[in-house]
Amino acid sequence: MIFYNLPLFPLNVVVCPKGIMNLRIFEPRYLDMTKACLRENTSFGIVAVLPEKKAGMTDHLPFASVGTLVDILDANVSKEDLIMISCQGSNRIKVNGFTVQEDGLIIGEVSNINNDLQIPIPDDLKKVSENLKRLIESLPEQGISERDIPIMKPYEYEDATWVSNRWVELLDIPLIDKQRLMQIDSPIVRLELINDAIN
Repeated sequence: MIFYNLPLFPLNVVVCPKGIMNLRIFEPRYLDMTKACLRENTSFGIVAVLPEKKAGMTDHLPFASVGTLVDILDANVSKEDLIMISCQGSNRIKVNGFTVQEDGLIIGEVSNINNDLQIPIPDDLKKVSENLKRLIESLPEQGISERDIPIMKPYEYEDATWVSNRWVELLDIPLIDKQRLMQIDSPIVRLELINDAIN
């Protein structure tokens, strides 16, 4: 297992691999982090901030011990003290420890978690994919622009991993439940639990 250092951005969100996250960066430590990522073409990690007693879930961290490595796809740096960025999840990461810089930026000691393989959706769970497709197609009708939808084409409705990850991001459930779903290693089990949640 290879460990490496990575700047971490704790947020009240869960991002999954291939998920899209739009962020408004204004704190000095994160402005510096973002500028460094853009300059050096590097990534950062997003980790969920969970209730204190459940933060590391087992590892005594002040945030979730599993997060997501994200790459910056687009940035608007027209203002010196504000950067708008669009990021995409690459793969999950395991946070093994961390240090805090003088400016407050958290540097995690992390290792990569292999992405789930593409797995066809079993017949008894295809309804979950059909519901996702209907939901995505209905968003523009609700006045939600394509930029604000946390999903990037191509839509992989036949892949259990992609469908389950998109549901994790879209479901209106407590953050701790999203985190638990994201950490499950089997996309089929994740999809089964999502099926139970939406039915």
